[in-house]
Amino acid sequence: MEDLEPLKNRIKELGRQAASFSRQGVELTLNGDRHGGRTLMRQAYGASKLCQALIRELKRQEQEHGIL
Repeated sequence: MEDLEPLKNRIKELGRQAASFSRQGVELTLNGDRHGGRTLMRQAYGASKLCQALIRELKRQEQEHGIL
């Protein structure tokens, strides 16, 4: 379905963003910047939670359209 493409793209974007924040957070923590690392890990967590919510919405819409 073409109408689901923007949602799929947003999910991919948020997944990449969460992974990037997490990698950066780990790197900062290992380099001694615990505060900066913690801030990035919180951002990773938030992006991940939003991504999960959008995945649930995508699944709901797919079921609604009979795609599954």
